Amino acid sequence: MPDGERVYAVGDVHGRLDLFDALIDAIERDDAALAPARTTVVLLGDLVDRGADSAGVVARAREWQRQRAVRILAGNHEEMFLRSFDEIETLRAFLRHGGRETVLSYGIDHETFLQAELEEVQQMMREAVPQEDIDFLRSFEDAIEIGEYLFVHAGIRPGTPIIEQRTEELRWIREPFLSHSEPHQHVVVHGHTICDDPQDRGNRIGIDTGAFRSGRLTALALEGTSRRYLQAIEQDGIVSATDKIAA
Repeated sequence: MPDGERVYAVGDVHGRLDLFDALIDAIERDDAALAPARTTVVLLGDLVDRGADSAGVVARAREWQRQRAVRILAGNHEEMFLRSFDEIETLRAFLRHGGRETVLSYGIDHETFLQAELEEVQQMMREAVPQEDIDFLRSFEDAIEIGEYLFVHAGIRPGTPIIEQRTEELRWIREPFLSHSEPHQHVVVHGHTICDDPQDRGNRIGIDTGAFRSGRLTALALEGTSRRYLQAIEQDGIVSATDKIAA
């Protein structure tokens, strides 16, 4: 990181507002306890789907962005969500991959949803999801470069300059990115692919620890040459935060 810069990158939240709130508190405490710096938070995308409160996560992210420098990447689930308002086939896939929970989080009645045809669900979404949320999701970025790090949702196409990376790959790629062992132009920080623990492979750092099913939401703290991890953890229904994860 450049001198005086500090970055917290947050992995895929996937509708887990409880973990997101706890991790926000942990990041705020951590940042306040350190020497003053130009601090940026980067949310790596996939705020929505699968967890119980995508609408709450979107609202909380917008609120946090009003309070400090928070930059947000568009994940493949934001892409599906936004396309579902106009494309029936995308809506069908969206609902199969966690979109059902997102739709219900916007106050749509569960029984009405279960009995509805796809076209009816699409109309319910148009009526239930505020335009403010749609505009907010559309404002998300595709890639963020800070110092020697590149932040993306899914990864990059190895050997391809950043300016030539396709949006589809930034949001969806797994291979050949994950198995590529040679250095990239930057150290790539990403989510999208679930791992039990943060994965630092030298040329990439993956921090999607599967919050929606594992109960663990991870943040990577970067300053100078140091790398640290913070996590919000849900265990036996109790959510807490820790910074004791080794780099």
